[in-house]
Amino acid sequence: MLDIAVAYNRFKFLGEEFLTWLWFAIDQDPSILRKADPDLSSLEIGNRIVLEKRHEKAFERMTIKGENAGLEEAMLALQKGALVAELNLVYRSAEHKWQFTLKGESLNLSSMKTPKIAAPQNLEDMEGAILEKIFLYDKILQFLEKLYKTFIEYRLSDNWQKRHVGLIKKWSRSCL
Repeated sequence: MLDIAVAYNRFKFLGEEFLTWLWFAIDQDPSILRKADPDLSSLEIGNRIVLEKRHEKAFERMTIKGENAGLEEAMLALQKGALVAELNLVYRSAEHKWQFTLKGESLNLSSMKTPKIAAPQNLEDMEGAILEKIFLYDKILQFLEKLYKTFIEYRLSDNWQKRHVGLIKKWSRSCL
């Protein structure tokens, strides 16, 4: 049995590959996203993206942040072999909006902003408000779980290296 630290270090690249693939899917094939959640109106890159490239002797990290920031430098980093380490996402469904950051190394969510809910008027309404907030968090967790499952199916397929990696590389070159 693998020690948990060894397993973590051995497979942490999967999260970064997932985020890179997710950016590609957002830009090139939103139908994949809608299969994971038919209620999805849009999934967009938010106000922050972090890319990392590991060399044998060096480590590079690039952060691009700000509203409407250009992603040309991020595309150039992808072309040079970097992967997405963190991705801020904006998920929209009907008139509702969620914003959160997903970290590739651990697939942790941070900075989650859910749609506003009505403030409870009394103690009896508190339970309903709590359940509604839990539902809003769970909606994103279920969505990401389905997307990750789709990614893993692609990643384990015989077509991953030949087809999917080639499409992602072609996409990153064509965006400049």
